[in-house]
Amino acid sequence: MGRLDGKAALVTGGTSGIGLAIAERFLAEGASVVVTGRDEKLGSRAVERLERAGGARAWFRRADAADVDAVDASVAFAAEQLGGLDVLVNNAGIGVEARLLDTPVDDFDRTMAVNLRAPFLYARACYPHLAARGGCMIHISSDAGVTGEPEIGAYSISKAALIMLSNMLALDGGPEGVRSNCICPGDIEPGMRHFAPPGQEEGRPFDPSEWPAPPIGRIGRAADIADAAAFLASAESSFCTGTVLLVDGGMRAGIIRA
Repeated sequence: MGRLDGKAALVTGGTSGIGLAIAERFLAEGASVVVTGRDEKLGSRAVERLERAGGARAWFRRADAADVDAVDASVAFAAEQLGGLDVLVNNAGIGVEARLLDTPVDDFDRTMAVNLRAPFLYARACYPHLAARGGCMIHISSDAGVTGEPEIGAYSISKAALIMLSNMLALDGGPEGVRSNCICPGDIEPGMRHFAPPGQEEGRPFDPSEWPAPPIGRIGRAADIADAAAFLASAESSFCTGTVLLVDGGMRAGIIRA
């Protein structure tokens, strides 16, 4: 018996990386899942992979997370396909590789639209479904939202704001039993697809071998974040809301000097 047997989950940005790993883990734990994304080809591949892993309990819905109508339509689709919703995972995200003062206004606005406004839109649209079933929200922030990183200034701001959004949703949802928690990943290979220089949507592929190893001795994997998400989606975390969970191998614990 899985920890999420009979649960219905919507995972935004679920066609690759952390989002896809979370969807796979949820299926393995007994849930049914709808994933969203902007790329139809990636969506088709993701569903094929999910169906191989967990049977015919996975669907894809194309949606731009920053578009109100697309968000509402994807939530309606998920609730119809799954017969309701128990879990929302706000995972869709982008980043700009630039100091804050070097970030063009258009890139700043786009980062906030996807990383902050979209989670608000999804939370608002999903809330009635979650309240009807005592469900929960899981927001994928970043360790860069806990300690700012100058080289990705706008991203750090957006992820810090997402932590506060999660906290406010925990306060709003508490009386109706809707939990809201935040996961802050550290360096997770292979890295984000939509992390790029100003004016671009996709940057060069990351080389995790160039990343400094955290105190735990290895770079993080998407499965590490999926493990945390499965816990926060399960009854085992029923007393956790407003939680900010760092999954970073110890990178934010302190400074190690050689």
